[in-house]
Amino acid sequence: MRILVVYCHPVESSFCSALHQTVVRTLKSQGHAVDDCDLYAEGFNPVLSREERLMYNDPPNNLGEAKPYADRVMQAQALVFVFPVWNFGLPAMLKGFIDRVLVPGVSFHMDERGRVMPGLMHLRHVHAVTTYGVPRWKAWWLGDAPRTIIKRFFKRLTGNRASVRYHARYHLNVATPHDLEHFVLEVKNAMTEIH
Repeated sequence: MRILVVYCHPVESSFCSALHQTVVRTLKSQGHAVDDCDLYAEGFNPVLSREERLMYNDPPNNLGEAKPYADRVMQAQALVFVFPVWNFGLPAMLKGFIDRVLVPGVSFHMDERGRVMPGLMHLRHVHAVTTYGVPRWKAWWLGDAPRTIIKRFFKRLTGNRASVRYHARYHLNVATPHDLEHFVLEVKNAMTEIH
């Protein structure tokens, strides 16, 4: 299977980096063709320009310099996002990826009546692997936007056809080495279930 891994963290020694390496290594060991997209390493520009916003509803002219990333999404059969949750939201670079790449004509289409029609129906799996500094109850109390984006938004964009899973290590700041090892194993097991 062709799997696009979208990784977003600037620090190579972070726990998130270790999770990213686990994801990529496990998927490759399962025989998948992995397209490893490290947004920081690739210098992805998350800023939606004025011109891009003006062209937003005009596919395929709405892609601009983000077209190679949209092509990678469209060639994938599965997406795996690996990122930290910062300030109860997606990191700015990952949010910019969603805003600039998952535009009309890629992730959705508008029909003649203005209804949103899913555009990622070719995806069979969408997974997120993420970390939080707070306990789950606190993230839940504040709406847990990253979980909602992955679980609901991507479910809709895939026409409810894809398996959508969210793997989160909450309260990372107080996690023990055993807790971290357990989460790495959970992520590894989840990646082996993708087929």
